[in-house]
Amino acid sequence: MKKLFYLIALLVSVSASLNAQQEAHYTQFMYNKLYINPAYAGARGVPSLTAIYRSQWIGFDGAPQSLLASFNGPFLSKRVGIGVNVSHVKIGLQRDFQGSLAYSYDLVAQENVSMRVGLSGSLRSFGFAYNDAQPLQPDQSVEDQRISDFYGNVGAGVYGTIMGKYYFGFSVPRLYSNAIGIANGNATVVAKEFQHFYGMAGAIIPLSEDINLMPAVLLKYVKNAPFDADINLNLDIKRKFTAGVSYRMGGDGAGESVDLLVLWQAAPQFAVGAAYDFTLSSLKDYNSGSVELMLQYDLKKVDGAGGKSKKKNMTNPRFFM
Repeated sequence: MKKLFYLIALLVSVSASLNAQQEAHYTQFMYNKLYINPAYAGARGVPSLTAIYRSQWIGFDGAPQSLLASFNGPFLSKRVGIGVNVSHVKIGLQRDFQGSLAYSYDLVAQENVSMRVGLSGSLRSFGFAYNDAQPLQPDQSVEDQRISDFYGNVGAGVYGTIMGKYYFGFSVPRLYSNAIGIANGNATVVAKEFQHFYGMAGAIIPLSEDINLMPAVLLKYVKNAPFDADINLNLDIKRKFTAGVSYRMGGDGAGESVDLLVLWQAAPQFAVGAAYDFTLSSLKDYNSGSVELMLQYDLKKVDGAGGKSKKKNMTNPRFFM
């Protein structure tokens, strides 16, 4: 039985290495940029808290579940930003905890143009919770057994905004390819981290005084994995309610998923968001889709939140800063 559990762990790690998908993916990426780009820290000009919970492939035993909490804001001046991310990902018996610190600096800092560069440092705990397994027969050799190890890394990114209506960014959250190994007895589990290259862009297109069209795209490339992209189109109504749809490439033909997104600006400083993913890949027959919930709170009021911005040409900075 003990060998069986190590075999399961090996298969999980090999699968992660072959598919190169070690970083959690969130549908509401447009509200969660700090997770993949340290240069976003402080970009919105106010201290902000964000929390996201994601349950992927509901009904699929051992499917990924992830929880993320982040904080970012200006530090001492508007040109300097700091950020903190704390995340937990659970896939089968795998347990992944990560914490990171981010620093950004605005190289331009003009009224209508910003270009920030950012660096991050992270510490990751990667392991397996064999004591959470449910074997067919009791096995004393794996009861109450948890195996984990720690890995450090650094990341970098750039993030720019133009006239408060356009944003773009490029980032690599983990620059160093750690060899992940967990040894116990004669069994060794080995995997390898791959750099994830992210590109993002978005815009706000006013359709009327109360309605804005907001397209966004997130591009991802990982070695040994197909090129991936999320293509999103949101509609902002009276700066109170946002609804949209996304298409995620990948999967095994038709794409990975089609996603529905909603966001309610419950108060000038508080927003609630949700997303539901309809699986398109061959896994669609074995799960009921994926669900994502988000809470965002600003410790100070954003100029224009809940109404028109005081800044020229910036209709609704919440979605872009």
